[in-house]
Amino acid sequence: MKKAISVLSGGLDCTVATSVYAKEYDIHAITFNYGQKSFERELEASKKICEKMGFKHSIIDLPWLAQISGSTLNTDKDIPEVSEEDLDDMKKSSETASSVWVPARNMVFTSIATSFAESVGAEIIIVGWDAEEAATFPDNSKEFLNAFNDLIEIGSPENIKIEAPAIDLNKEEIAKLGLEVGAPMEISYSCYVGREKHCGVCESCMRRKRAFKKLKIKDLTEYER
Repeated sequence: MKKAISVLSGGLDCTVATSVYAKEYDIHAITFNYGQKSFERELEASKKICEKMGFKHSIIDLPWLAQISGSTLNTDKDIPEVSEEDLDDMKKSSETASSVWVPARNMVFTSIATSFAESVGAEIIIVGWDAEEAATFPDNSKEFLNAFNDLIEIGSPENIKIEAPAIDLNKEEIAKLGLEVGAPMEISYSCYVGREKHCGVCESCMRRKRAFKKLKIKDLTEYER
């Protein structure tokens, strides 16, 4: 069976993206610990997803990234709370994105995933990058995807490609795709804050809530607010 590496945080996007390839590939998921507040919850979700879907799973610790990051995800600074209306306000969304930005995170994660792919003979690296988040996170964009694939083609002796099935999708479309491929969305974890229940008011929670609301399906996520 063909092999794949998945960059799996346990969130909605990467859970759906990985599930797209679940029947076709032998998947080894990797979850990164970079000192984020939500790591324990992300790890719990990732483990449950891998157990349910039959994926191999590894944890990669990046203490140095935690040390250099000034992101609200890594520090005692408060993570911004947003309203649903704020999600379509580019000024406010850009401010939130800047607050939670971790230095070169996806560049680091994808480089490490490429090492894993080379070492096990994997043909693809699966990521959850999507169009909705690309509006404020450049390392989720199609341009970033294409550039990184060009980099791998030049810099790796192996034929490896990054696959991002949600790259042109918004959150509602991602949730719809999740239904179609049988993704275990109900056990995914999206919150930036890292408590047992989703906070319900950080940007990641709000985008998740809106997606299920627009899709008009029951949201099984437990929110504090």
